[in-house]
Amino acid sequence: MIKRLFIAFILCFLLGEGFADAQAPKRYTCKVEETFLHDAGSYTQGLFFHEGQLYESAGQYGESTLRKVDLRSGKVTQRYQFDRRYFAEGSCILGGRLYVLSWMERTCFVFNPKTLERIGSCRYNGEGWGLTTDGKSLIMSDGSSKIFFRDPNTFQITREINVKINGRPLEYLNELEYIDGKIWANVYGTDAIVIIDPANGVVTATVDCSGILPSTLRKPSTDVFNGIAYNPADGGIYVTGKYWPRLYRITLK
Repeated sequence: MIKRLFIAFILCFLLGEGFADAQAPKRYTCKVEETFLHDAGSYTQGLFFHEGQLYESAGQYGESTLRKVDLRSGKVTQRYQFDRRYFAEGSCILGGRLYVLSWMERTCFVFNPKTLERIGSCRYNGEGWGLTTDGKSLIMSDGSSKIFFRDPNTFQITREINVKINGRPLEYLNELEYIDGKIWANVYGTDAIVIIDPANGVVTATVDCSGILPSTLRKPSTDVFNGIAYNPADGGIYVTGKYWPRLYRITLK
């Protein structure tokens, strides 16, 4: 009950209800430009493009996978199945290595991105949620209001930022994507994305994506909005959700 109330409170912040601060984040909505099929059996945790290839990490114990996905058809072309004791979370590629977090198991797995062969692992404290990169560091969320920058070789924290919106901490930061010098983050349990200044943690903008998946496509198994992928090849921003049957290319308005 407390968690639901807190998420409702967050949503008020994200949609700007009741706040008129001149320094408040800029508010956007999104427009769907293209629609693609998406595996409704994927509990999407990580989503990103690398050299035009779409990668996805999917969670749940006994169901966790790392996948290469054909964007146009939504079909999985290559897959790695995690042991059932692991719950896969966010993922990204840096320095020719593909990293996948686990939720409660304090382990980051390292893969060859071409073959999806597991080549190593790193340990960390706390939970793993989202993962992205600025090309130098691994950038990680843990469900709190903190974002951590980690050395890709040692996985040690090099710095951290406290994310704030209108001066207040913003928790439940989930899947991450680094776009044009800013960190984009899903806020778990909402249909909102926040855009964060990586220098100081300030939320500079919010994106309201509510209603993006029509009610006609929702089933009892359909879960929350989650997954942001930027494709440098076409400049497109792609989003989806956990157990969603569609993936969307969006623009902001």
